[in-house]
Amino acid sequence: MPTPRLEHSHRPDDIANRLASGPDASYLRDWVYGGIDGAVTTFAIVAGSVGADLSPTIILILGAANLFADGFSMAAANYTGSKSEIEDYARLKAVEEKHIAVAPDGEREEIRQIFRAKGYDGPDLETLVELVSSNKSIWIETMMQAEYGLSNTARSPMRAALYTFAAFVLFGSIPLLPFVIPVPASAETATILTILAFFTIGSLRARWSQRHWFSCGLETSAIGTLAAGIAFAVGYGLQTLLG
Repeated sequence: MPTPRLEHSHRPDDIANRLASGPDASYLRDWVYGGIDGAVTTFAIVAGSVGADLSPTIILILGAANLFADGFSMAAANYTGSKSEIEDYARLKAVEEKHIAVAPDGEREEIRQIFRAKGYDGPDLETLVELVSSNKSIWIETMMQAEYGLSNTARSPMRAALYTFAAFVLFGSIPLLPFVIPVPASAETATILTILAFFTIGSLRARWSQRHWFSCGLETSAIGTLAAGIAFAVGYGLQTLLG
């Protein structure tokens, strides 16, 4: 039986270099979130504009305005949210530092109960408590992960915002393509292209998943199509009600 291909080397030097660089922060959710929202909101504008019998030029203007205005709004919100997460981590870290300084025995008891819940007991448990509490940075990091579920791998707010904005504009442009390239400019064509955009987002997401790319593509297509359908139904219903 052939040896499975490993994702990285286990040579001592390679391990040292990999660990020295630290874990990479993931921006996958920013990419997926921005892409789906961009495609959905632009599709809703296209569908409503076609239903209102607006000219292709007006549809492009409305779509482009949505791309950059709403895309920037999402990016700004993601920037603020990511920055808030970093600030919250710093606040909780300061709390743990204070507690270790003021009530070290209580914090050691927390470490003891954390590792006891993981199955350690007796001398091994006490050795772990002694080792962890002998290094303040490891002590705090352990508490942050176990008590608050927080990692010290910080995401860059600026990078999170840029990924969101880029995905929003890239995939949000797809429903506008029928009004730019020589294909039938209709809501049906925009619908097909939008579903393809959702499938593309899902297929790319499979790179970070153990699932097959086709399965990820179908799932994202179903979710995105449902969201686009809701947007279309609300727009069509209001148009019918007010028209």
